[in-house]
Amino acid sequence: MVLLHVKRGDESQFLLQAPGSTELEELTVQAARVYNGRLKVQRLCSEMEELAEHGVFLPPNMQGLTDDQIEELKLKDEWGEKCIPSGGSVFKKDDIGRRNGQAPNEKMKQVLKKTVEEAKAIISKKQVEASVCVTMEMVKDALDQLRGAVMIVYPMGLPPYDPIRMEFENKEDLSGTQAGLSVIKESEAQLWWAAKELRRTKKLADYVGRNEKTKIIVKIQQRLEENDDDTCLNSPWADNTALKRHFHGVKDIKWRPR
Repeated sequence: MVLLHVKRGDESQFLLQAPGSTELEELTVQAARVYNGRLKVQRLCSEMEELAEHGVFLPPNMQGLTDDQIEELKLKDEWGEKCIPSGGSVFKKDDIGRRNGQAPNEKMKQVLKKTVEEAKAIISKKQVEASVCVTMEMVKDALDQLRGAVMIVYPMGLPPYDPIRMEFENKEDLSGTQAGLSVIKESEAQLWWAAKELRRTKKLADYVGRNEKTKIIVKIQQRLEENDDDTCLNSPWADNTALKRHFHGVKDIKWRPR
């Protein structure tokens, strides 16, 4: 099995194993799925830490408003009244105004926090140091553990607009967010090794040879828009002679022999 140390830019991400006979189409998609799956776990962990501290998400039309504004506009958090944590809630105001402040009690809070830490450990970058490969099965296991913890603490479920529920239902909207920029589309994912793209039409062995004990560092990225580089090179500002002609006042002058 060839061992691949996957990086994004210069940042270590995870280890992946594959036979040299693996089609790079399959391997590239697998790497992108694990990469994006780890991001999903990280997003969920971040939101579940907030859930443990400040309760469920407020309706979008109530977020960021003061209590006086909510009262004046006669807005009501109907889902918040249904989604009560097991054992009752403890009020802890969310200063950012995203969550309703009805936090779980200490026991239930620890259920969420302990599970978050366990899920983080499964997909941690430290797994590289421990020589542990991260698979989609491990990512799914982390997601299942997180889902189970939420069901224990919130047996009535979460509001449909809570980002945690949206993540579990694969309905998350990351457009316009920093998190969205980190995601790599499977169809546009690329793997690079030794300054060469590992083309999807080939096999891993076409690049690394038949030695199954090979270890390589590959970089994952999203394919650049076609012709982006050529467009830049063909721009007028990239033409040194055009720039020189402009400053000498001889732009587009045609010379003819006398």
